[in-house]
Parts: sequence; structure tokens; C-alpha cells
Amino acid sequence: MESFKNMVPQYAIVLRDGEKQNVQAEELCIGDIVEVKFGDRIPADIRVIESRGFKVDNSSLTGESEPQSRSPEYTSENPLETKNLAFFSTNAVEGTCKGIVIMIGDNTVMGRIAGLASGLETGETPIAKEITHFIHIITGVAVFLGVTFFVIAFILGYHWLDAVVFLIGIIVANVPEGLLATVTVCLTLTAKRMAAKNCLVKNLEAVETLGSTSTICSDKTGTLTQNPDTSEDQSGCQYDKTSQGWKALSRIAALCNRAEFKTGMENTPILKREVNGDASEAALLKCVELAVGDVKGWRARNKKVCEIPFNSTNKYQVSIHETEDKNDPRYLVVMKGALRGSWNVARPSTSMERKKALDEEMKEAFNNAYLELGGLGERVLGFCDYMLPTDKYPLGYPFDADAVNFPVHGLRFVGLMSMIDPPRAAVPDAVAKCRSAGIKVIMVTGDHPITAKAIAKSVGIISEGNETVEDIAQRLNIPIKEVDP
Repeated sequence: MESFKNMVPQYAIVLRDGEKQNVQAEELCIGDIVEVKFGDRIPADIRVIESRGFKVDNSSLTGESEPQSRSPEYTSENPLETKNLAFFSTNAVEGTCKGIVIMIGDNTVMGRIAGLASGLETGETPIAKEITHFIHIITGVAVFLGVTFFVIAFILGYHWLDAVVFLIGIIVANVPEGLLATVTVCLTLTAKRMAAKNCLVKNLEAVETLGSTSTICSDKTGTLTQNPDTSEDQSGCQYDKTSQGWKALSRIAALCNRAEFKTGMENTPILKREVNGDASEAALLKCVELAVGDVKGWRARNKKVCEIPFNSTNKYQVSIHETEDKNDPRYLVVMKGALRGSWNVARPSTSMERKKALDEEMKEAFNNAYLELGGLGERVLGFCDYMLPTDKYPLGYPFDADAVNFPVHGLRFVGLMSMIDPPRAAVPDAVAKCRSAGIKVIMVTGDHPITAKAIAKSVGIISEGNETVEDIAQRLNIPIKEVDP
């Protein structure tokens, strides 16, 4: 692999002495002006001085899957967040830019990360510690026996040379020559069995380390669960498709959604169609397609003009659309998100026409609906919308998703939709096996605690008959803080 890397060196276009030159990336110096276009790898850490629709894929550095736009503006104290820096080894996915090289080699962000990773001292594996401990015991026994027989031989009147031979012979006889071969063969056989189960072991000692696992932390969505299930026919449910509330809710679910059916699936039944996009959004897309039909046409008639993608900080997704109503020039803001996020930004509405202040009755209805759905282990999303006033947001208004120059608070709360995210069939058995082996299983999730608890109970992470802190607080009718941990 190393020789292959050297066969295709990375080149960069550099402006030197007023001329563009094609030089190898490793020859760049601080202060060089480089040109980067879509499809290129960034050759060093650069400060952007000129850009045209320039976007980079920073997923290898920050984990952000969305392409990040880059421009000359300084927008943040944090170098990884500011818009005017692009980093070595990330890829340009759109547009072009000119930049000044500010860091090269090991001083680049990626170089420093590589330095940190390579400088890590790996601790001793459990088997290495055990073998070291065993060697100490064997050494002690061998030396003790050797010295004992040396002394006894002396007392019995043997020649000192014969006594030394006894000493050396006994110590050498105690060396376990077969240990190395036995341990290696055992670990190799285990690694071979693991390879048969599609688990590749590079370091044999890791086999034993895996065997001494005490805790497993597992992601929930898609690992313990299957992702929202859309294969079963769930069209038997009853709801009023003519009500204003459903119309508003289905409109948000269709428009505030980036999932789309793969091409050529028009003649396939809706529930069997393959979808490009996130599993939750695919479930919403199929639901609306089943109930209303022609989501693609609906989106075409309500053109999207701006969008804030879902992120883990806000826990909501927002998009702005022109509406299909030609007599209404107002823009429509639609939002969906995790319950806490959407409830905090919304004001509830009991009907399309009439806004109503958030009263206790409404809040209680909301909480009860959530508790019921979340308690079934379903993933619940809240949906909001808002028609922007034309005096502030006229046609052609330059919406900016980064500056957020439009309201994302005080929207109208329209309703909830929930989807089943069922546990994988093999998970309860796997959790039971882990627990019987003395391994603690922990579930990691961003879902609401109610949903998380329901899934944890269904897969056996919370054992049957066991109470959680919340259960005890509820039974004793005391605040959670007062429960003895």
C-alpha cells in the first residue's frame, strides 16, 4: 500500500512569481497561494481568500456528513468551525477557491491528529499481564528449588561443582518451553473461529482481551433496533384524511423531508419501494405517499428555497418553501424535530384558523400523547409550521441558512407522528448471553428517555421485574432526586 501511495503523488496548482505551477503537495511552503477546485483534495491547511460556491467534505475530521461551505469570512473563534479555513486531506466537493497555505506537514490539523494517534501508548493486554505474573511465579519457584537443592547438596557433602550443576539443572528444568507454542496455538485457533464469523483479528492478543470484556456500550438505532419498519402493511389504521390538522401535518411531513424514492420504482408497491435517505424520513415519506400520494409532485409545486439540515445540537430540521397557492405570496416555514426541540420552539394551535395560548390542558394532552407513544418504544417527532408575513419576507427574500435570518421560534405546533423502531430479532438473546457471561450491556441513544426505556425493557437491558429510578420515584410518589441511588 505504501508503494502504491508513492506511485500517485498528490499535486497542487500554485501561484509563484505570477505564474501557475503544478507542484507536488509535499513541496508546498507556508505563504504559497493555491487554487483548489471540486474533486481535489486540499493539499495543506489553507486560509480561503477567494471562493465561488466552494464546499468541502470535513467528515474525516469532524464527522459532519454534510458538505460545509467555505468563504473568506471569519465566522468563529474555533478554527474547525470558521468558514475561512480548509484543511489538509479533506475533499473539495463543489465550487472553486483560492487560498493561502498556513500550515504544512505535521503542523496541519490532520498531521497533529495523526501525531496524537501514533503517539498513543497502548497499555498491556490482560493476557500479557497474566503471562508476566505467571513468569514471576515460575521464576520464584525455580530459583527457590535450585537454591534449596544447592544447599542440601552441600550439606550432604557433594563437590561444589556438582552442587552448581544441580542448581543450574533445576532452574533450567522449570522453564516452561511449551508455554509460547501453546498460547499461540490457542489464540490462533480462536482467531480462526472468529474469522469464520466474519471477524478479522489482526493482533492475536486482542482475542483474549475481547474475552475479558466487562462492559459493552451499544448504539440503539439500527444496532439494537432495525430502524423504522415500513415493510408491514399498516394501512388499516383509521384517521380523518379530510381534517385540516391532518392536511397541515402531512404537508410538513412531505416537504420537510429529504428522502426520495429511487428511480424506476413507480410500479412497485409503496411499502416495498427502496428509498434514498434516512430511515425515519423514509418512513414518513411512505406514510404520506400512502395517504395522500404524489409527494414528488407536491414538492415540485412547493419549491424549496432554503433549508437547515437536522443536527444533533438543535435536534430539528427546517425548510422554507414557496406555496402552490398562487393567490398567497407568503413563504411557508416547515419544521420537524425531536419532541423537546419542537415543543420549545412552537406555540400550539387547536385549529388551522385559531391560535390558542399554551394552556395547561393543551400541554397535558401533548404529554399524555407522548407518554403513550413513547411508552410503546416508538420514536415520536413533533411538526410545526408558520406562514411568513410578506411585509418582512417579500418574494425573492435572500434566506440564509447559516445566518438564520428567519424565525425558527414561535412557530405553530401542528402535531405528532410516531414510528415503530422495533428491536432486531436476535438482540434479546444476545443481551441475555452477554449478561449470563457477566458482561454489563449499556444502550447509548439520543432518543427521549421514555422511548429508550421501553426499548431497553423489550431487549432485556432492563430485566423483567426490575425497577428503574423513575419507577421507584413513581411508586413512592417522590421526586427522582430523593431516590437512594
